[in-house]
Parts: sequence; C-alpha cells; structure tokens
Amino acid sequence: MNAAARFDDWDAATHVTNAAPNIVPPAPVSILAAAKPAAMPDIPPKTSNGSADAPNPLALAPIRVADKRIVNGQADINQLAPFKYPWAWEFFLKANHNHWTPLEIGMAQDVRDYHHKLTDGERHVFENVLAYLTTSDILAMRNIGLAVMEKMSAPELQIYQARQVFEEALHTWTYQHCIESIGLEQQEIYNRYRIVPEIHGKIAMASRRLEKVLRSGLDLADRANLHEFALSYFFFAVIFEGCWFYNGFTPIFALQRRGLMKGTAEQLQYIMRDEVLHCAFGIRVIRELLKEEKMVLDPHALRDLWDEAEAAERAYAGYILRDAILGYNADLHIAQFRFIANRRARQIGVAEPFPGAENALPWLDEQANLRKEKNFFETRVTEYQTGGGLAWE
Repeated sequence: MNAAARFDDWDAATHVTNAAPNIVPPAPVSILAAAKPAAMPDIPPKTSNGSADAPNPLALAPIRVADKRIVNGQADINQLAPFKYPWAWEFFLKANHNHWTPLEIGMAQDVRDYHHKLTDGERHVFENVLAYLTTSDILAMRNIGLAVMEKMSAPELQIYQARQVFEEALHTWTYQHCIESIGLEQQEIYNRYRIVPEIHGKIAMASRRLEKVLRSGLDLADRANLHEFALSYFFFAVIFEGCWFYNGFTPIFALQRRGLMKGTAEQLQYIMRDEVLHCAFGIRVIRELLKEEKMVLDPHALRDLWDEAEAAERAYAGYILRDAILGYNADLHIAQFRFIANRRARQIGVAEPFPGAENALPWLDEQANLRKEKNFFETRVTEYQTGGGLAWE
C-alpha cells in the first residue's frame, strides 16, 4: 500500500505539546464556497470545424486537490476524486470487510445462561451494560450524522462517516436483538438511562459535550468555534468511542471468558471491531485537522475533559459492578479505563492524562480479534468471513 494511503499509523505517538492555543486563522471561507466551485476561466471551446465559440457560462473549473480541507474547504463537496485524504477512502474500504447482522449469531445458549446459570449480580451487570449501550449508539449515530459529517468538506471523509452512521444503527439493532432474544423487558431496559443516575450521568455528559457543535450553522471559520468543534470531536472519537466503548464491553467479555453469554459477547466483538476503526479514523482526522489549521488543543480544557470522563466512568462502574463478579470488579474496570486513556492520548499526540496507569486486563485487546477455535458445523467461523482478514491494534 502506498505510504500516503496508510491508515494504521494512527497508533504512532506524535510530538506532545502542552502549549496554549496560539492559532493563526486561515482566510475566512463562506459556507457557499465549500459547495460552489469557481467559474471556469474564459477559454473558448472549439467547434467541430476548429473555430472558437463564445465562452460557456455554465462551465466549471476543474477541482484542485489543494483546495480540499478537513473543514472550510473550497473544493466541490460533490466530487470524490482526486483524493486529498486517501487514507479516509481506505478506512471506508476496510470498514466494509467487517459486515454482519445480529441474526447470524446464535443466541440459544445465552437464553439458557441468563435464566439458569448467571447469578443475580451477573444478571445485573449484563442488563445494565446493554441498557447503557442501547442509548449510547443512538447518540453516536446522531452525532456523526447531524453534528460532524455535514461539517466535513472533503467527500472521502463524509463517505466513511456515512458508513459509520450505518454501523451505529446496526449496533443498535444488535443490542435490541440481544434484549429481545433473552426475553428482557424492553421498556424497562431502555428507560434505565433515564432513571439510573450512574447511567444517566454518562449520557448527560456526552450530550452536553456534543450538543455545542450540533447546530448546522456553526461558523468554523471562527477560531473559537473551530477549537470547540475539535475538542468536541476529541471527546467523541477518543473518549466516548475510544475509551468508554472500548472498555464498555469488558464486563460481557469477562463472562464470555468463563463460557457464559457467548452469543452476546460475539456480537460485541464485531461491534468492537467497528469501534476500533471509528476511534482510529477520529484520531487521524483530529491530527490532520490540528496540523492543517495550525492549532493545538487547550491542555486545561483537555484536563477538565479527562477528569469529567473518569468521574462519570467511575460512578458507572461502581453501579454496574456494585457486587464484583468472578474475575472482574469496579477497580479493574477503572484501571483499564485509565490505561486505555493514556494509549489514546499518545496516539493523538497529547499528554497522558493518567501517567503510570498499567494494563489491568491484558486479554482485552485479544477480544477484538475473534481468533478462537469454533466447531465449523455448529457456528459461524468468523476467521472465514471478510472481517477475518482485518488487522487491529
């Protein structure tokens, strides 16, 4: 693969800076400029006999790659190529390799496990993880579709994000399928984020951090607005998807490691693959945006963001794991959150929020790979579907 098209170098650490934002703004660009290309220079077209006709007033200038930008671009948003961000197209192609539907994964064992094998504490964990995830993925779908995608001014970025919107809808279907298959009371599960303070706290923080840039008329030529957008997208890609989601499936995986709720866990492994790509794409976009706009994120704002995110995660872990389950507890959950947060910070090139945090769950990364033995005749062999060829962190 051409080096310019690589997408897996997002894991490399970049230069860490704690400098306060000192931004030199580009020339303001109108909203119409991103969608309306400049007029074609007056070059008279030739007729069939070689004579020159009058200039064509409807002709448009060819697209210049240099006019493309993450935001505030001046190129035609409707013209895909030539690419300025070929890595974004590679993300789209790669995402299509991990395709499934929840109906392909058997849930019969999960029904037996839930009703006959899980303890009360394990059922509490299982139900509340699903209650949180069902709301979170709908929020993620709306954020990408309404707050982020329309502000990107390069179509190769938007096309991957269109796939991401679909994937969030697929994830929501997957959770609903698990809830329905096991026979949980749907209204009660779906309403938990409204009535359980510790679940509501994470959703409320996400809504507050993301709604600031939700309005379509946000002027990103204004540097304060642009910094707010970058900080909001940092929260979404790095913390919401890269930490909360990546760490959020772990209680179910802890059950799977003991041979319990294996169908649900396999569903979450497919979702986790998507979320790893979502996070990787977001990190790449943020790195490119900061470089392109000659901007750094305010380290004090980042510190507040990390602290608020950890506090919400700590309260959530304390609730869902109020009674430890075999092999997993709230302290392990938070320790792993801090470790993953440091990893994401290194990947994007900012200071680690929790220096010295250790990898409390070294098996977690393995869960994203679906590399395990299966009975070929009894279940889907994931190694032989298109997602089996993907490379992950």
